[in-house]
Amino acid sequence: MAGLKKRSVNLAGHATSLALEPEFWAVLERAATRDGASLAALIQRIDNARGERPLASACRVFALSQAASGSP
Repeated sequence: MAGLKKRSVNLAGHATSLALEPEFWAVLERAATRDGASLAALIQRIDNARGERPLASACRVFALSQAASGSP
């Protein structure tokens, strides 16, 4: 697995940096495209549902659930 790739996203009006492996970014991008949403909108939905889990962890769990469900 390659190193972390850091991106900035705007969540609820605040710039947030998020570092994930490229493989996780690829799954998130495909999920956003499939849903007709921007990557930032998808991450905002993940953020809203994450509870106490760190955002990067919540994004990884979301990506794993997409892979487990066979979502493209």
